[in-house]
Amino acid sequence: EHREKERRRQRKEEENMTPPMSEDLVREEELQMTKTTSTPQHFVLVHGISGGAWCWYKIRCLLENSGYKVSCIDLKSAGIDSSDPDTVLTFEDYNKPLIDFLSTLPENEKIILVGHSAGGLSVTHAVHTYGKKIHLAVYVAATMLRFGYATEQDVLDGVPDLSEFGDVYDLGFGLGTQQPPTSSVIKKKLQRKIIYQMSPLEDSILASMLLKPGPLCALQSARFVVEGGDIDQVQRVYIKTVHDHVIKPNQQDAMIKKWPPSDIFVLESDHSPFFSVPSELFGMLVKATVTSRNYSGPSEN
Repeated sequence: EHREKERRRQRKEEENMTPPMSEDLVREEELQMTKTTSTPQHFVLVHGISGGAWCWYKIRCLLENSGYKVSCIDLKSAGIDSSDPDTVLTFEDYNKPLIDFLSTLPENEKIILVGHSAGGLSVTHAVHTYGKKIHLAVYVAATMLRFGYATEQDVLDGVPDLSEFGDVYDLGFGLGTQQPPTSSVIKKKLQRKIIYQMSPLEDSILASMLLKPGPLCALQSARFVVEGGDIDQVQRVYIKTVHDHVIKPNQQDAMIKKWPPSDIFVLESDHSPFFSVPSELFGMLVKATVTSRNYSGPSEN
């Protein structure tokens, strides 16, 4: 009886000349239809201090394979930008590549802007400057301060305190050794312990080859004067990293409490979820784009 059913099924397939499609193929066909019938959502990904566009390589791959458009930004002196970080002295100068990028977007295009770590300052600055071009702002283990480092409490909440690890920074003194440092990078021997303790070894090795001194002086000057209402018109999502040694969970909670986002997601991750849990981070980014369409107040997922 089973063989007879199988023969009938095969004859039906031959008559229709269309073999049955697996669920994976159906999903792929739907994805291709989405790609060709609608404009894909555009993610713009911003790194933290010492990083670069390269940090996002796994997330970019996952997003692009799912039909999204992705742009990864190198801020001034970061990644393949050859500027000397000791000469980048203002936050506006440091963040200029992102602001310039936003200024070139088509009039009707709105992006999903994602910032990691100190990249959260870049995101907030962009929302103040080009809020009408931003559909959603996502902070991943990031500094989320409405006005930047406007108060001493903002500094306590948003600046990494790595004192428990001892002498962790290699510093640059572009204005002279009698002046405050102008650049910093975590020492190679401590990078995995502090930033990548849950990440694959090959990713932390890659990072150790690519991390560069970041413009410390510029980041410390990040203060935002509010002159318009765009900052309150852009929905925000925060993605917490509960095993983070850099922006510690209590700091993340303090920033969330002070400036509540529309949604909160939680990752069992170190400071670098794009390496340690890329699939989970990808899923949360996609989910955030969906939940942002139906804002219903702060919630924790």
